[in-house]
Amino acid sequence: PSDPRRVLDRVATLVATGAGVGYAPIAPGTVGSAATVVVLWLLPISVVGRLVFLVVVTVAGIAASTRVERLTGRKDPGIIVVDEVAGMTLSVLWLPLTPAVLVVAFLLFRAFDIVKPFPAGRSQRLRGGWGVMVDDLVAGAYALAVLAGARAWLGIPA
Repeated sequence: PSDPRRVLDRVATLVATGAGVGYAPIAPGTVGSAATVVVLWLLPISVVGRLVFLVVVTVAGIAASTRVERLTGRKDPGIIVVDEVAGMTLSVLWLPLTPAVLVVAFLLFRAFDIVKPFPAGRSQRLRGGWGVMVDDLVAGAYALAVLAGARAWLGIPA
């Protein structure tokens, strides 16, 4: 019989790596964000569906990231991309999933995720999966705010 801990380790790794996307040899965070854009485009769901998805990904991501950090012995290893899935989803939470919105949200999210404006950078000090997930959620919130603000300023309906 399988050792339940090994099964949990495998499930956590599958979740944390975005079904293996985190093993991309170059820029796994960017690849994880791009994969999320593709999924959002191919499986357009309602705002409520996106909110439910975001909550599930965030809760599962915190648990999975905590476990994968312990397994690897490293703080926020590059293979973890579930945080990009959550942040990218938040960046378009209530916006229409048009190609333009998805591309601009992707660019804004990646910029905020790399620059880590306050409090994103500081949030990485949180323990375990919280430190992995929160900075990307902050980046996603900033991207959503900028994109929604620009759409409102330009008079583009939400």
